[in-house]
Amino acid sequence: MADNARAKRLADLIREVVAQKLQRGIKDPRLGSHVTITDTRVTGDLREATVFYTVYGDDEERAAAAAGLESAKGILRSEVGRAAGVKFTPTLTFVADALPDTARTIEDLLDKARQSDQKVREAATGASFAGAADPYKKPDDDTETDGDAAE
Repeated sequence: MADNARAKRLADLIREVVAQKLQRGIKDPRLGSHVTITDTRVTGDLREATVFYTVYGDDEERAAAAAGLESAKGILRSEVGRAAGVKFTPTLTFVADALPDTARTIEDLLDKARQSDQKVREAATGASFAGAADPYKKPDDDTETDGDAAE
């Protein structure tokens, strides 16, 4: 359990250091303010770190940001090592976060469901039931008294 807590603390530190360095320290134009670090995960042995990021922009800007992160990997790892003070600085792997695309897909599906619901509401407006107003069978009060009289 202590190892998991240590990995979590190191992951949080890596996320902060990388985000700050991208914002203030790296002059690569491919890594402008449109790159956001969303999450970081560190293996249990503290040897490898996966840094998830998103890029606000089109596919060309995403590809440029991926290339920029790959080229800045050494500088970022040095900064992490300096800030963490661990025996072995974890290797950094940058992975584009699929969360924004997934959220966009879910929003599109919800919009389709809302439109479908609206069509059903419009079709139901002014419609009447196919059967009687109360379709459930109820026992007649007369048959109950007849059954009681037979006893």
